[in-house]
Amino acid sequence: MTHPAPGAGLASWLHLVLTPGIGPVATARLLAGFGLPEQVLQAGHASLTGVVGTHLASALLQPDPVRDNAVQAGLRWATQPGCHLVALDDPRYPPRLLHLPDPPPLLWVRGRTELLRAPSLAIVGSRSAGAGGQETARAFAHALAGQGLTIVSGLARGIDAAAHRGALGSAASTVAVLGTGADRVYPRSQQALAQAIQTEGALVSELPPQVGPSRAAFPRRNRLIAGLSLGVLVVEAALNSGSLITARLAAEFGREVCAIPGSIHSPTARGCHRLIQEGAQLVESAHDILALLPRWCATTMSARCAGGMVAGSASPADLTPVEAALLAALGWDPLHPDHLLARAQAGFAAAGAGRAPGVPELLSGLAGLELRGCLERLPDGRCRRLPP
Repeated sequence: MTHPAPGAGLASWLHLVLTPGIGPVATARLLAGFGLPEQVLQAGHASLTGVVGTHLASALLQPDPVRDNAVQAGLRWATQPGCHLVALDDPRYPPRLLHLPDPPPLLWVRGRTELLRAPSLAIVGSRSAGAGGQETARAFAHALAGQGLTIVSGLARGIDAAAHRGALGSAASTVAVLGTGADRVYPRSQQALAQAIQTEGALVSELPPQVGPSRAAFPRRNRLIAGLSLGVLVVEAALNSGSLITARLAAEFGREVCAIPGSIHSPTARGCHRLIQEGAQLVESAHDILALLPRWCATTMSARCAGGMVAGSASPADLTPVEAALLAALGWDPLHPDHLLARAQAGFAAAGAGRAPGVPELLSGLAGLELRGCLERLPDGRCRRLPP
């Protein structure tokens, strides 16, 4: 039996995300209702209307030359060296994002996709940070990347740029999350830094190429920074800084939030002080952050960070119903995720166990099984059960 290649179905993913009005929330509802994008696009207008309404159902099914051209452009973009489209069903998709209520359905990546699954820490702060703050960010990033933490930030001037530079040169490297399309760099003054990150690390966006900067895009970028990371460190931030948005999103996602205090007379320290007053961890050294890692890893179920779990060490009582169903559907032969998800959904339906879980829930369960040491991903993308 032949299995589809890991990248199969990208055209359907692109059709879904490039349809005007279909964002992460609508996509999550469609995937929960119908399965993978191929099944969404095969559903009838009446069925789609029941999930996303008449207008969006029509937008999905009616011919759209602009969207069709964008789909073909996206597929061509992904054939360029170092360019990758990573969809929700791709084994390279960041497992921490799967735990969000409406994860980005498709990521545009330039560089090392393996960094998307690496233990990572976000370092963010003021664009107008002083020389001392930038040196602090650089030093923290250098020390933490040297300990195996990939540094995530937003490619802005000031603290972001210093954090990226501090992590470059280490194996863990750095990930820059863009508020533009994956082929754009904003601000333009960061072109050289972006090129270095693409070479050694990764540039990531949930926006397609040719999308320029906009006010609405940067909160989405901040959300992605928070979601990708085990925790967020704020080095300098004013009270109205976007870094505080990133920190608060991280707290909502169950991540740890840390802040470095500064002078009570400095405007760029007041945001950090506010976060500390609200419960963020006050840190003075990279060691303070490393000391918090066991708590982070327990929260995110990261087996590697917790010191490594024995393969298959989770008992059946530890598994969620979705994880148990996936493990039962997998059996002992390697299986492609598409077939595994379909088999698990069929098992739920046959058992009369109520509403079958949607694709985001199943993918989250798959990530949980992998982190628990119950299964592994093979190089061709298939899943293989590990012995107890």
